Amino acid sequence: MITAAEVKQVARSLGADVVGIASMDRWEGAPLQMDPRQIMPEAKSLIAMAFRVMRGSLRGIEEGTFFSNYAAMGYGGLTYLYIPLTVMNLSKYIEDRGYEAIPIGHQHEWRAVDGEGNLRGNVSRPVAPGRACPDVMTHLRIAAYLAGLGEIGYSKVLLTPQFGPRQRIGIVLTEAELEPDPIYEGPKLCNRCMACVKECPGKAISGEKTVKVTLAGHEVEWGELDCAACDIAFRGGQIAEGDDEAQYTEDMYGHRITRSPYTPFYRKPRNLYNTGQAVCGGRGCLRACMVSLENRDVLQNKFEKPFRRQKPWLVDWSDDAAEGFKEGKVKEAD
Repeated sequence: MITAAEVKQVARSLGADVVGIASMDRWEGAPLQMDPRQIMPEAKSLIAMAFRVMRGSLRGIEEGTFFSNYAAMGYGGLTYLYIPLTVMNLSKYIEDRGYEAIPIGHQHEWRAVDGEGNLRGNVSRPVAPGRACPDVMTHLRIAAYLAGLGEIGYSKVLLTPQFGPRQRIGIVLTEAELEPDPIYEGPKLCNRCMACVKECPGKAISGEKTVKVTLAGHEVEWGELDCAACDIAFRGGQIAEGDDEAQYTEDMYGHRITRSPYTPFYRKPRNLYNTGQAVCGGRGCLRACMVSLENRDVLQNKFEKPFRRQKPWLVDWSDDAAEGFKEGKVKEAD
């Protein structure tokens, strides 16, 4: 016998900041390719864990002086070191008590669907009728929502009452039947302030078009995302308007990519870990959202000083600005 309270205590002792549990019936009606029951048909519980991104790991990007810390410690380090260790050790604990458990982190590169949930061509085929194409992708933010950790904000980022948008998620699927947590119905976190829309460097979040889904009987709505625009802006790039603009990184989505005002780098830095290339530092969906939530004083993780202490910066990549740079001139965002 193993209890939910016991599992949560162990998860926290291993490094998880927040822990919640969902019963598997909450995935009723889920798309086949995103249904964790396709991975473990006898699963009884999904344990979702939130791991905070240190607010300090965003400081260097906010100041425009130190970008690698968020990519390494706040993104790649959590994704590829800290979360795997925690979910693996929690799974060991559960399996030592006689219940199969699958540790799952951010391991979606083999998934059969793209970022918008559509099947990618010529990746895989089902091994038997009625089964999903390998690999099934369990949507981690949705899993965290169904486990009661928080709500889905307008940017489609998970918001928790502890950290707002500032966490990453790991999960464990298990055959152990654990008492589920209620879906979050606490104080509303996202007030549709649209800071995420206004400050996203890729204009990737629509301010008008939304997506509505029903999750375990609850209606959830977020702004329609342009995943390609996010992917480009996330790296600090933008689509070049002409061949005379400097190449920032390899062509993406059929477009030549040049530097955006949201990167200080002449060329995109190499990845840290596997995907640590978050040069924009979540300018809209993470930092702007967090600033808004902190200004409303709705988060439990509080600080002595506000996060935003000066106007956000922009880099002017024009030749004239290059001369200005030699003279020590700096440009601020509007």
